[in-house]
Amino acid sequence: MKLLLVGLCTVDVVQRVTELPAPGEKVQSLQVDVAAGGPATNAAVTAAALGAEATLVTVLGAHPLAALARADLEAHGVRVVDLAPSRSEPPPVSAVAVRDRDGERTVVSRNAAGSEATWDGAVEADAVLLDGHHPNLALAVAKAANAAGVPVVLDAGSWKPVLDELLPLVDVAACSAHFTAPEPGLHQRGVPTVITTAGPGPVRWSTADGSSGEVPVPAVEARDTLGAGDVWHGALAVAVARGPSVTDRIRFANEVAAERVRFVGPRSWTTAIAGRDKT
Repeated sequence: MKLLLVGLCTVDVVQRVTELPAPGEKVQSLQVDVAAGGPATNAAVTAAALGAEATLVTVLGAHPLAALARADLEAHGVRVVDLAPSRSEPPPVSAVAVRDRDGERTVVSRNAAGSEATWDGAVEADAVLLDGHHPNLALAVAKAANAAGVPVVLDAGSWKPVLDELLPLVDVAACSAHFTAPEPGLHQRGVPTVITTAGPGPVRWSTADGSSGEVPVPAVEARDTLGAGDVWHGALAVAVARGPSVTDRIRFANEVAAERVRFVGPRSWTTAIAGRDKT
C-alpha cells in the first residue's frame, strides 16, 4: 500500500515539564526530544509504522536543522521528497512544552508562511493526505490525485484561504472540533464525507447522501497528547486506502490515536502500532 502525504514539516523541540510555565516563569524540563513534526509529517510516520509505503512531499531545504528532521523521518521509514532542497532558510521550528501528569501541551510554531512550492507530476498512491500548509502544492497534488482516481483526505485543522479551491477536490474532510468554514457547508462545497474529531469525545461523521453517526473513542490514560490528532489522520488515511466503511475507518483511527497518547515522547509509540491491522 502506498500513501502520499503532503504538507508541513517542522523541527519540534519538545520539553516535558512538571507544570506548564506561567508568563515570565522559568522551569526545568524532565525530558527533551527533537523530532520532525507537522500534521502531514506525523501522519507519514504513522502510516509507515502501520506498514504503508509512506512518502512525504514537503519543503525542508539545506539548513542544518533540516537534516535533523530528515534523519528522523528516514529512521522511521518515511521517504522524503523535498521540493526546495537548496533552500538556505531554516525549516519551521515548533517549541513544545508537555505537562507530565496528563500529557497536555502548548505549542509555538512558525509553520510554512509564504511557501510557493508546487507539484507537476502524477500521483501514484492508494490514498493522499493533505494538510493545506503549502497551498499551491496541496492544490496541484489534489488535482493530480483526482485525475488518477486516488482518494484525497484533508486534515482540516483550521480554515485556510486555499480551502475554497481545495474542498471540491477532497473525498474525506477530517476536521478538528475548532474548525469552522464560511458558508456554504462542506457537503455543499462538494465533500462527500465529513468527519469531526473532539479529543477524547466521540468522533462524528456525515455523508453527502444524508447519513450520519458517531464513533466512540477508547478510554485510556493520556500520557502525551502531542501530535495525537496527526496520528489519527495518518491512521485514517491508511484506512481509506484499505477501503472499509466510514465507521470502520474512524474506529481504526481512534484505536491508533488512543495507543499514541499512552506513550511519552514524539516517537516511542510507533512500535506499539507497528503492523496494526484492525480495519
